Amino acid sequence: MFNTYEEALTWIHSRLALGIKPGLKRMEWMMKKLGHPERKFKSIHVAGTNGKGSTVTYLRSMLEAAGQTVGTFTSPYIESFNERISVNGEPISNEEILRLANLIYPYVMELDETPLGGPTEFEVVNSMMFQYFGEGHADVVIVEVGLGGLVDSTNVVTPIVSVITTIGYDHMHILGNTLAEIAYQKAGIIKAGVPVVTGKIPSEALTVIEKIAIEQDSLQSQFGKDFFVSKWQTLPTWGEQFTFEDDYICLRQAQISMLGEHQVENAAVALEALRIYSHETGLAVGHEHMLRGLKQAFWPGRMEKINEQPLIVMDGAHNEPAMIRLVETLKRDFPNQDIYVLFAALKDKSVDTMMAQLQTVQNMHLMVTTFDYPRAATGEELANQVAGPVEIVENWQTGLVKAVNEMDSSDVLLITGSLYFISEVRQYFKSEENN
Repeated sequence: MFNTYEEALTWIHSRLALGIKPGLKRMEWMMKKLGHPERKFKSIHVAGTNGKGSTVTYLRSMLEAAGQTVGTFTSPYIESFNERISVNGEPISNEEILRLANLIYPYVMELDETPLGGPTEFEVVNSMMFQYFGEGHADVVIVEVGLGGLVDSTNVVTPIVSVITTIGYDHMHILGNTLAEIAYQKAGIIKAGVPVVTGKIPSEALTVIEKIAIEQDSLQSQFGKDFFVSKWQTLPTWGEQFTFEDDYICLRQAQISMLGEHQVENAAVALEALRIYSHETGLAVGHEHMLRGLKQAFWPGRMEKINEQPLIVMDGAHNEPAMIRLVETLKRDFPNQDIYVLFAALKDKSVDTMMAQLQTVQNMHLMVTTFDYPRAATGEELANQVAGPVEIVENWQTGLVKAVNEMDSSDVLLITGSLYFISEVRQYFKSEENN
């Protein structure tokens, strides 16, 4: 048992050495031991290759605007471990992490000795989350899938509505090498009779999702078929405006503070999921709640402006589909500026395709670097996967200073390649602000 938060966190992180062990048997065992807390609260379950975090944020913000106390479970964290389990955007306290770790610990030790094997870090944190929200700390909990869906640890929950944001190539060594195989894993969150909302998804993947939805008698709402976006425009004040419409509502001049067409699509998915959730539960959500919630929604590290002069932006694009959308945004919103890119990534990512996308941006100056994380690639390893001109900088702080010194007042510095990387950079900027 643990006496301090630090001891509890060290133990939780020690489970990381077990790696990823797909399957629900360990989680089902834990839930039974804990008295099935996952059945004691209303939830929305969100899967997808990209867009999960933003969609969760839009949903949370709109539900909060409607007067709900909203729990969220997200990963990875950007600033502190505790934010993975949050209520109305506020991470739970160190004391709660300590209490939950001590509560879970005996069961983890018992599970370690069974043929099922010990739970991973993600399974431990999942169990803590389910226990916490099973105690009644939120009106509704938005649960973000960790990896895939079918055998993800979160998939012991039966939600009011399921959401699949996007399908693209990522984690292929686990989820499969085709969009159809990946879609099959993501669609594993679809439960019998539970409606599912799908975002902008390629036809090859959508066919798989449709088949599973029919098998599960799950009513499917598709972006571009059952709900739509029109009159989309980028605002001069950093953000987007659009009209949302389905068979039941028309929401005009909706505004979001996050930049990019993909964020408009994420917001539309969140709106449709909220509309279905409110219908299923009888929750009254007015247009003003939706508009206010969307406008107030903020998710760090998604085209986040962290400095005005010079303009420094960070984006957590960490796979090819996310990089494609990021490049689209850069080309549309900064067509005439020189763009300096400080790039770092994990070794197991498709770095060559990500950087090939970046190199289609005109007037782009690419610097590769590394950061303090066990799976981070070195600058040299990244440079070896780049076809065009690239500069290696030993550490990202050096690259940051170098880029700022070379930039003109109209140029842009983009920091990207990994959510773990931008988490480290973001903490640096916050500490600088406080000094």
